[in-house]
Amino acid sequence: MKTKNPCWIALLVFAADRAAKMFWNRIPPEGAVLIPGILGLYPARNTGMAFSLFSGKPWLLGALSLVLIAGAFLLLKDQPLSRLTRVGLMMMLGGGAGNLTDRLLTGYVPDLFEFLFVRFAVFNVADIFLVAGCGLIMADLLRRNSR
Repeated sequence: MKTKNPCWIALLVFAADRAAKMFWNRIPPEGAVLIPGILGLYPARNTGMAFSLFSGKPWLLGALSLVLIAGAFLLLKDQPLSRLTRVGLMMMLGGGAGNLTDRLLTGYVPDLFEFLFVRFAVFNVADIFLVAGCGLIMADLLRRNSR
């Protein structure tokens, strides 16, 4: 990546999330197994955020998400950030935009992936990139602090 602002990553994450959610309606209500014992598909409507926090308040969550995205952008747009942190932020921006779009258009976020080996939350592509982006930023901060 030679660019200082890899916005294309956010667009790619957003597109991948939208594409995966296009198949959400086709998942049987009882779910389906993708990888036996590891990963399944299960159509869930999440009206809240992580672990259904603020459930049933999509406009509040939508407004909060917009404020956070705009605030982060304004605070960070001129900051000298490392490449790894910028990539992490773009992953989080794409994932946040994907879930925000669902919240504003439908009032819920379609979740579709489920770990079969442990009882855990059902999640989607946007969630994967939100967590991965956060992980990259944390790894970058730990790497810098260890110097």
